[in-house]
Amino acid sequence: MNSIPRVVHAEHRGGYRVHIVFSDGVEKTVDFTRWLVGPIFEPVKDPAMFSRLFLDGGTVAWPNGADIAPETLYERAISHEAA
Repeated sequence: MNSIPRVVHAEHRGGYRVHIVFSDGVEKTVDFTRWLVGPIFEPVKDPAMFSRLFLDGGTVAWPNGADIAPETLYERAISHEAA
Protein backbone atom coordinates (compact mmCIF):
# COMPACT_ATOMS: atom_id res chain seq x y z
CA MET A 1 0.00 0.00 0.00
CA ASN A 2 1.33 3.41 -0.96
CA SER A 3 1.33 6.06 1.72
CA ILE A 4 0.17 9.60 1.13
CA PRO A 5 3.09 12.02 0.88
CA ARG A 6 3.50 14.36 3.83
CA VAL A 7 3.54 18.14 3.65
CA VAL A 8 7.15 19.21 4.22
CA HIS A 9 6.77 22.94 3.61
CA ALA A 10 3.85 25.39 3.75
CA GLU A 11 4.04 29.11 3.05
CA HIS A 12 1.16 31.55 3.42
CA ARG A 13 0.65 33.42 0.14
CA GLY A 14 -2.01 35.92 1.19
CA GLY A 15 -5.72 35.51 1.75
CA TYR A 16 -6.46 31.85 2.31
CA ARG A 17 -3.81 30.69 -0.16
CA VAL A 18 -0.94 28.45 0.90
CA HIS A 19 1.95 27.13 -1.17
CA ILE A 20 2.43 23.52 -0.11
CA VAL A 21 5.29 21.14 -0.90
CA PHE A 22 5.00 17.39 -0.38
CA SER A 23 7.66 14.83 0.45
CA ASP A 24 7.48 13.44 -3.10
CA GLY A 25 8.24 16.86 -4.65
CA VAL A 26 4.68 17.75 -5.69
CA GLU A 27 3.95 21.39 -4.94
CA LYS A 28 1.11 23.81 -5.57
CA THR A 29 -0.41 27.00 -4.24
CA VAL A 30 -3.87 26.07 -2.95
CA ASP A 31 -6.83 28.19 -1.84
CA PHE A 32 -8.01 26.77 1.50
CA THR A 33 -11.36 28.64 1.51
CA ARG A 34 -13.35 25.49 0.68
CA TRP A 35 -12.19 23.78 3.88
CA LEU A 36 -12.85 26.60 6.34
CA VAL A 37 -16.24 25.24 7.37
CA GLY A 38 -17.50 24.28 10.82
CA PRO A 39 -16.84 25.46 14.36
CA ILE A 40 -13.16 24.42 14.50
CA PHE A 41 -12.42 26.62 11.47
CA GLU A 42 -14.31 29.75 12.64
CA PRO A 43 -11.20 31.20 14.35
CA VAL A 44 -9.06 30.26 11.33
CA LYS A 45 -11.19 32.52 9.09
CA ASP A 46 -9.56 35.49 10.84
CA PRO A 47 -6.66 36.46 8.55
CA ALA A 48 -4.34 36.90 11.54
CA MET A 49 -5.08 33.36 12.76
CA PHE A 50 -4.91 31.85 9.27
CA SER A 51 -1.43 33.28 8.78
CA ARG A 52 -0.26 31.43 11.93
CA LEU A 53 -0.39 28.09 10.11
CA PHE A 54 2.37 25.57 10.79
CA LEU A 55 3.23 21.95 10.00
CA ASP A 56 2.08 19.24 12.36
CA GLY A 57 2.00 15.52 11.65
CA GLY A 58 2.77 16.01 7.97
CA THR A 59 0.01 18.49 7.27
CA VAL A 60 -1.04 22.12 7.70
CA ALA A 61 -2.44 23.03 11.13
CA TRP A 62 -3.33 26.05 13.29
CA PRO A 63 -2.85 26.84 16.99
CA ASN A 64 -6.52 26.13 17.83
CA GLY A 65 -6.15 22.47 16.77
CA ALA A 66 -7.65 22.79 13.28
CA ASP A 67 -5.93 20.97 10.44
CA ILE A 68 -6.58 19.64 6.95
CA ALA A 69 -5.96 15.96 6.21
CA PRO A 70 -2.78 15.53 4.15
CA GLU A 71 -4.58 13.28 1.66
CA THR A 72 -7.11 16.06 1.03
CA LEU A 73 -4.32 18.54 0.36
CA TYR A 74 -2.48 16.08 -1.86
CA GLU A 75 -5.59 15.35 -3.94
CA ARG A 76 -6.00 19.07 -4.49
CA ALA A 77 -2.32 19.55 -5.30
CA ILE A 78 -2.32 16.91 -8.03
CA SER A 79 -5.64 18.01 -9.53
CA HIS A 80 -5.63 20.02 -12.74
CA GLU A 81 -7.95 22.65 -11.29
CA ALA A 82 -6.65 26.17 -10.83
CA ALA A 83 -5.51 27.00 -7.30
